[in-house]
Amino acid sequence: MSTLAASVTEICAAARAAGRALAQVDAGTKDRALAAVAEALVERTPEILEANARDLEAGRADDLGAALLDRLALDEGRVAAIGAGVRAVAALPDPVGEVVDGRRLPNGLSLRRIRVPLGVVAVVYEARPNVTVDAAALAVKSGNAIVLRGSRSAAQSNAVLTRIVAEAATGAGLPARAVSLVAGGGREELADLATQDRFVDLIIPRGGEGLKAALSAVATVPVIYAASGNCHVYVDASADPDSAERIVVNAKVQRPGVCNAAETLLVHRDAAPDVLPRVLGALRERGVQLRVDGRAKAAAGEALAGTLLDATEEDWDTEYLALVLAVRVVDSVQEAVEHVNAHGSGHSEAILTEDLAAARAFQLGVDAACVYVNASTRFTDGFEFGMGAEIGNSTQKLHARGPIGLRELCTYKYLVEGDGTARG
Repeated sequence: MSTLAASVTEICAAARAAGRALAQVDAGTKDRALAAVAEALVERTPEILEANARDLEAGRADDLGAALLDRLALDEGRVAAIGAGVRAVAALPDPVGEVVDGRRLPNGLSLRRIRVPLGVVAVVYEARPNVTVDAAALAVKSGNAIVLRGSRSAAQSNAVLTRIVAEAATGAGLPARAVSLVAGGGREELADLATQDRFVDLIIPRGGEGLKAALSAVATVPVIYAASGNCHVYVDASADPDSAERIVVNAKVQRPGVCNAAETLLVHRDAAPDVLPRVLGALRERGVQLRVDGRAKAAAGEALAGTLLDATEEDWDTEYLALVLAVRVVDSVQEAVEHVNAHGSGHSEAILTEDLAAARAFQLGVDAACVYVNASTRFTDGFEFGMGAEIGNSTQKLHARGPIGLRELCTYKYLVEGDGTARG
């Protein structure tokens, strides 16, 4: 076995031991540890920003691009927000030991089903140093040890953040190695981590389709894919134009490099003449490149025609993570649903409408973790959903779907009590 493989194995084995101890730690101790983490993040902000500056310098040299650099960047405000997120997680009810259901059986046995930690969770993520802290806080609160594996582009930031979290948590009474970082080994290291089924109970990847493919090819550990977000906004025939402009611009522009940003705009043919000129004009003013079908180009008007690109079939399947939007005109809510189901990634989809029947048809017809009516897709977020934070957004259906928070990091066990009871 290579030195690298032994190193990953040792980290995961230590996390397994820490996880078993952490599962028995009381809620008060975990909350005090999280409070210590939040305080340490604020106190050591200069150290964090210094490390982040080195990552940003390397990222610019590597031509990471504006969207990825934005995801990578930290400042005092963002560090303060990360600390506030830790405090928000600490304030949530502890899911460990929560009774899911219980009853007395006809044979006299008392049966309870309670939530328990999964054990050891590994999170693999790209260029998002805030995930280091969000994931660690959720793991600690739910009684899980965590193994973090960030990207090379955020190596300095992740190392400092993990050290701060681990030191503060251990100093407050949590087991050593409850929070660990695996770093520096490239694809070989990823494969080593993905095959630690002896010690790791779940891997959650946060990244694009490339990361998903790399893991699915080798993983023996169960995986919840928090993968791509090819999200749509559909403007129905009855949509209010003012609301449509506001929501579409928000869904695309507010933070284009994240998985809940809109990548495709669908517009009903009856709404297109009124909606498209103003919405596309507002998007162009904000620097959005528009890739449109023939009917959308015709409805956009002469003033915009020269700024529009012709959409290709590939555009409907692309998660841009940038100021680029595909636009198509459809004939009905059913056609919009069919387009979303054919091209979407199962993340977040929205309909803008004043027609209750259309809203209901979209809600029932679209196959996605989150379906919105008259709201931006940008709300798909653990913090916005009252979960304090999230480890990722699951686009699959088993165990967890949508934002992955505290309860999604738990499984359950049955506690069965008798009184000398033997089966007849």
